[in-house]
Amino acid sequence: MRLAVILNAGGGAVQARDPRPALSAAFARHGIEADLHMVKGEALVDTARDLLRQAGPGRHFDAVVAGGGDGSIGAVAGVMAGSGVAFGVLPLGTLNHFAKDLGLPQEIDGAVDVIAARQTRMVDVAEVNGRVFVNNSSIGLYATMVADRDRQRERSGWGKWPAMVLAGARVLLRYPVRHLRVRTEAWEKRYRTPLLFIGNNAYEVSLPRPGTRAVLDDGRLCLFVVRHGRPWGLLKVAVRALAGRLREERDFESHLVQEAEIQSHSAWMRVSVDGEVVPMRPPLRYGIRPGALRVFAPAPAAVGEVVTEERAAGGP
Repeated sequence: MRLAVILNAGGGAVQARDPRPALSAAFARHGIEADLHMVKGEALVDTARDLLRQAGPGRHFDAVVAGGGDGSIGAVAGVMAGSGVAFGVLPLGTLNHFAKDLGLPQEIDGAVDVIAARQTRMVDVAEVNGRVFVNNSSIGLYATMVADRDRQRERSGWGKWPAMVLAGARVLLRYPVRHLRVRTEAWEKRYRTPLLFIGNNAYEVSLPRPGTRAVLDDGRLCLFVVRHGRPWGLLKVAVRALAGRLREERDFESHLVQEAEIQSHSAWMRVSVDGEVVPMRPPLRYGIRPGALRVFAPAPAAVGEVVTEERAAGGP
C-alpha cells in the first residue's frame, strides 16, 4: 500500500510536536509506504490536487491521507470528493469533529490501524457556493467571533482559546443580528437572527451526545436558526444546550433539507466553513453531495455487532 500523506504545517498540534516520526513508525509497522508532505495551510488544496492526479488504480499512490484539524481535513476532502479515490483522516487538530463522527481513534497508531485495514465508507459532503465542507457552516455570531479571534491573535500573539474568549465577549456586546431570507426546495421564509447554522447531515442537540452526528450518509442538510434577538436569550440557549435541555419550539427552528439559498442585503458576508471564515457574496447556495467521499473508516454498525455477538455468546 502506497500513500500520499499531506500534513498542515501551520496546525497548532503539528507545530507543537512534529508528528512525522510517529507516523512513519506507525505506517512502517503495517508495511505501508507513506510519502509525507508537510505544507502550509494555503498550499493544502494545490498539493492535494497534484497528489490526487497521481492516485488511483494503477497509479503511484493507492490513496491520499490528510492530517490536521477540521479545516485542513475539509479543504483536502473538497479536492477528494467525487474522485472515487480513498481518503484517509489523521486527527491532528484540537477538536477533530469529523474524525470522531466517523468513529476514528484519536491517537496516531489507532488512526493508522484504520487506514491499514483498508475498509472504506461512502459519506456525504456539503458545499456552499462551491466550497466543500465536511462538518458545518454558519452565518452570524460564530463567524464574526472567529474573525475577531484571528485579528486578536495577529495583534497580540495570544493563544487560540484566550483570544476566542475575548472575541466572544466583544461580539456579544455588539450582538449583530442579520436579516436573512431562506429558500429551500419546499419553503421560503424571512428571519431576523443572530445565528444560522447548516450541517452536513443532522446534528444532535441533546444529551448524551450534543454536537455530534449519528449518520454521515443520510443525504440531507440540517438547518438551525436561533430565535433570540438579545444576548441574554442566546446565553440561556447556550446553558440549556450544555445541559441537554434545548427545546426547538422555544430556542431555535430546525429543518432537514437538501438545498438552501440564503439571501441578504449585504454586499458580502462572513461565512464559517468547517471553522474557517471565508468572505462570500450572497446569495449563499448550500447543497449536499450524497456519498461523494470515499473515506477509510470502521463500518457504522461495527461496535453494535460486536456487542450483539458477545451477548449471544453469553458475554456481558
